[in-house]
Amino acid sequence: MRQTYGGDSLNTATYLARVAPPDAVRVHYLTALGDDPLSRGMKARWQADGIDTRYVLTDPARQPGLYLIQLDAAGERTFLYWRNQSAARYLLQHPDWPQLDAALAHFDAIYLSGISLAILPPADRERLTDRLAACAAQGVQILFDGNYRPALWQNRSETRAAYARLLPHVHLALMTDDDERALWDDADIEATIARLQTAGVKNIIIKRGAEGALYAAGDERIAVAGERVARVIDTTSAGDAFNAGYLARYLQGAEPVACCRAGNHLAAIVIQHKGAIIPAEYCRLEA
Repeated sequence: MRQTYGGDSLNTATYLARVAPPDAVRVHYLTALGDDPLSRGMKARWQADGIDTRYVLTDPARQPGLYLIQLDAAGERTFLYWRNQSAARYLLQHPDWPQLDAALAHFDAIYLSGISLAILPPADRERLTDRLAACAAQGVQILFDGNYRPALWQNRSETRAAYARLLPHVHLALMTDDDERALWDDADIEATIARLQTAGVKNIIIKRGAEGALYAAGDERIAVAGERVARVIDTTSAGDAFNAGYLARYLQGAEPVACCRAGNHLAAIVIQHKGAIIPAEYCRLEA
């Protein structure tokens, strides 16, 4: 057993900070940690990776969440979670949350995932969604990765309701085919796209693992094949790495094909190493 740190939105933030030019994309992370050696070490590491941590709050009464990942022979994962009393779960109840709340409207884009929603108490989840809706109305791009983890929700109805509340305000959805089928019983990718477009999402990415990614906007469909990998070691943060590569190009105004290629490339690198966050020297995008 090996101790490390990670988490879907953090993985994406870390890889994005590593591969995007810092003068073009500045990555902030909003969360809460404890006042303990592990929390302080995590925050220092994030800073070393180029993440701005001014909005990382300290909750002296709580600690970071804990989870275990078990890998099978093909590098696929099983998750076990202990997050009910984590500092991040109670972020919106922190005395300093109003400062973060006020800052949200000043970002160009806000990225979150289904796990970001899942860990919050229901009332806080609704508060955050309403705040993001207000930010979207002011021109902030809301970027959302569905990242459905059944163990973090009471049932599918709860998840569906939470996503349905957010999706009308999402500018770019970065979804995974398997997750969408599991959550919504979609018959195929076109059913997923139709459902998301009906909800109001204009720009859609469907991640398809080794097959690559599909971009959809209106009637346009662009399939971008994944990169071949000789040996898959660990798929723990494949989707998170894809998102980082995609966003590194997207936030600089690149076209969807270039964004998907960057996402596929970074994901292909990451899955050839063990762990959610691989050593920085391996993280690179083609010029």
